[in-house]
Amino acid sequence: MANEDVAVIIGNRDFFPDVLVAEARKDVVKLFAELGIETVMLTPEESKLGAVETWQDAKRCGELFKKHADRISGIFVCLPNFGDEKAVADSIRLSSLKVPILVQASPDDLDQFGLDRRRDAFCGKISVCNNLRQYGIPYTLTHDHTVAVLSDSFRQDLLRFLEVCRVSQGLKRMRVGAVGARPNAFNTTRYSEKLLENSGISVNTVDLSEILGRANGLVNDDSRVLRHVDKIKSYADSSAAPDEALVKMARLAIVLDEWMDELGLDATAVQCWNSLQKNYGVNVCTIMSMMSERMMPSACEVDIAGVVSMYALQLASGRPSALVDWNNNYGSDPDKCVLFHCGNWAKEFLPNPRMGSAEILGTTLGPENTVGALAGRTPSGPLTYARVSTDDLTGTIRAFVGEGVFTDDPLKTIGAKAVVQIPNLRGLMQYICKNGFEHHAAMSRSSCAGSVAEALGNYLGWDVYHHGA
Repeated sequence: MANEDVAVIIGNRDFFPDVLVAEARKDVVKLFAELGIETVMLTPEESKLGAVETWQDAKRCGELFKKHADRISGIFVCLPNFGDEKAVADSIRLSSLKVPILVQASPDDLDQFGLDRRRDAFCGKISVCNNLRQYGIPYTLTHDHTVAVLSDSFRQDLLRFLEVCRVSQGLKRMRVGAVGARPNAFNTTRYSEKLLENSGISVNTVDLSEILGRANGLVNDDSRVLRHVDKIKSYADSSAAPDEALVKMARLAIVLDEWMDELGLDATAVQCWNSLQKNYGVNVCTIMSMMSERMMPSACEVDIAGVVSMYALQLASGRPSALVDWNNNYGSDPDKCVLFHCGNWAKEFLPNPRMGSAEILGTTLGPENTVGALAGRTPSGPLTYARVSTDDLTGTIRAFVGEGVFTDDPLKTIGAKAVVQIPNLRGLMQYICKNGFEHHAAMSRSSCAGSVAEALGNYLGWDVYHHGA
């Protein structure tokens, strides 16, 4: 997201004490300032206490939000008391905003049930949600039914909500580039441009020959090429790579960057085998890794749905993502498996990566034509995985998402690899296979599955399975 500005509606009912509303506004301002979140909300000069409880308040609030629509990524509904459910729903409807909404209700204190401090927000939240549902407006709930604005629990609710905002709003205007044709042997990377476009995700295509033609048009001693060679050398241990291969990679990287800039693209999926190796003589893995590390995710085998999965995780976590194969069992452990790819994972997953030939591809294409793959091992830490898939048979977009951990279990193999532990991995594999999902998934070194599932399911309307939820 370009911003994380949040519109705020503070609900009120006139027979509840004004002091509760004034305190809530003060707490909201304090918390949002601490988190660096800009707010858009009525002032006490525009409505009583800056809250919303009448039709007139709703009109003013709706107009205010509409005026700042281009900077609002989500709406926060704060209920310091029961609130006026119609005014809250009307404010959102009149704003015409289609953004995530977080509904919070403040808790009553057992020793403050007198008329001077009584809230009844426990009940009011139910009424607000009922009205939002009637209006056809999706919304997000806090973990606890009632929670204080300045509590640690609500702080976490708000941070997760911002993740939801970034994913749902970011995907709705995603622009992705398909570089080359899908490898003929990979039916698993088929996708529907029209289904993606219906969710706001635009696919832009280019023939691989155009990219290679432009790359071959650059001379080796071009200052841009020389600078990019230096970037590659500083990014990974390339001591085993011939200078000719590094120059080819640099020329290719420059052309891909220019093409992305021309079309304003957020991500790419590249025909990484085997035309590239046969007609240009290198693997594109290192270049893709560098783009992903720069938060411009790039997927193998023209897996457009795969890079959408990567981008969703990146938006939620604020960290680079990678595309992986669900590749091997890990011995007899039912909850562990090996994730693998030739070597295009972002440096986030491969500390001190080493560049070499793609050993598997090299057996048929020649190691001299497959230089550029990175090798390394992902260290232990949190894992979120996800997969988006366009289902042409039903005309829907489906996804699964879940969490696990990267482990330090022993592993001797080639390429980019990781051992992961996922609760009920057997059940997840059953779900993937029975529902015809692809062998690729995206991964992130973070814990954001809940936010991704909420964004994709509740706000984009996709069919989402949250494993282990």
